[in-house]
Amino acid sequence: MHQKPENLHKLYATGKKPSMLRRCENHDYTDRQIYLLTLVTEGRRPLFGRLHYDILGHLPTNPRILLSPLGQAVEAEWHTIPRFHPEISLISLCVMPDHLHGILFVETKMSHHLGKIVSAFKSACNCHFRELFPQSAPSSAPSVSHAPSRGLLFARGYNDKLLKGEEQLLRWRRYLEDNPRRLMMKQAYPDLLRVKRNISYAGYSFSAIGNLLLLDAPEKIQIQCSRHLTEAEIERKKEEMLARAVKGAILVSPCISLGEKTIMRTACAAHCPVIVLRENGFAALTKPGGRSFDLCAAGKLLLLSPWAHHNERQTITRDRCCSLNSIAKAICEQ
Repeated sequence: MHQKPENLHKLYATGKKPSMLRRCENHDYTDRQIYLLTLVTEGRRPLFGRLHYDILGHLPTNPRILLSPLGQAVEAEWHTIPRFHPEISLISLCVMPDHLHGILFVETKMSHHLGKIVSAFKSACNCHFRELFPQSAPSSAPSVSHAPSRGLLFARGYNDKLLKGEEQLLRWRRYLEDNPRRLMMKQAYPDLLRVKRNISYAGYSFSAIGNLLLLDAPEKIQIQCSRHLTEAEIERKKEEMLARAVKGAILVSPCISLGEKTIMRTACAAHCPVIVLRENGFAALTKPGGRSFDLCAAGKLLLLSPWAHHNERQTITRDRCCSLNSIAKAICEQ
């Protein structure tokens, strides 16, 4: 294994655990705001229902969630929130087997923190849970990974996202509507949509999501573009690289500069397989988002990161940019 900068040998050293449960600093959770909330069941148990889909030509299609009695009770409980908190209106809800996503609008300032409303909702759902599973014990309910703690329905805490624009709200709603399809794809193509650790290649160790077979392609081409390229120069390079990708070459890039992003996006739009290097690694339950999800499921994308996951939004440093380009070069030379 090569000795690389950035202490790559400490990739998976223990440290601060990734967490999506922290509140946004400097935000007043009693103020007017639209939120996307995510709550998961304790132990990720599929208590709320099951995925159902049809098979058409050997391919899964028409996915939907068939709610269990508990799932129906949780859905009904969600719709009671405005009755107890008239400052809140509900926008959208998606109940999945082991979690739920809900979009709500705090229209006027509240006397309570949003967390109090979420806690009250979870407590009401716990009542339904205990009615349907009186023993409130691991043997009372289906289990997937590990037993629940203290018989609670939901895991501790919740994740929230603050709306920053109208377009984001549309993306949120599309995401909720697309959740059953994403679950269907994850079940149909599990190896392409889960995080893999300790992938050794070209002298490096990676975490990865997507099609590892792309590394075996006989021709891999690094896409590296100076930030000083003109639009005309980017266009010429894009046409050249796309022509090679259409013939079977795999394009490899960290997608840092405008030229790199333009070329890789064009290749993806043309359904050409690509390998993308990421500065931020993957948390245990990371799933590719947006179009990357479909590209991974189709075997057209491999996401690689040589570093561990970090929660904080960080500006990529020049050293890391250089490291990623060096890694892309090594992959293509392998």
